[in-house]
Amino acid sequence: MSVKTLDRQGRWRNKIVALRMSPEENEHLDKLIKLSGLSKQDYLIHRILKKEITVHYSPRVFKAFRNQINDFNELLRDAQSVDKETAELIAYTIDLLQKFREEE
Repeated sequence: MSVKTLDRQGRWRNKIVALRMSPEENEHLDKLIKLSGLSKQDYLIHRILKKEITVHYSPRVFKAFRNQINDFNELLRDAQSVDKETAELIAYTIDLLQKFREEE
């Protein structure tokens, strides 16, 4: 049996919440999570409880930003149409970059 541990705020996290997603929705969620720098669990809890997501910038987050911007560049270079999820991801990325710029 695994050892029980408390989270950073001293809470027991012993309730499981599960959901089903399509592969496309999961891919979109994974991109948002990579840009946030949070764990999937923390990201989902923040979004569900409508808490503000504070990005903790690290080399991993910067790499995710770089990869995402390169993907946007390829998409725009090929003059492909932008679907709703991609437009949301572009807006989210720009919003995070603006917050980062304000912090400097």
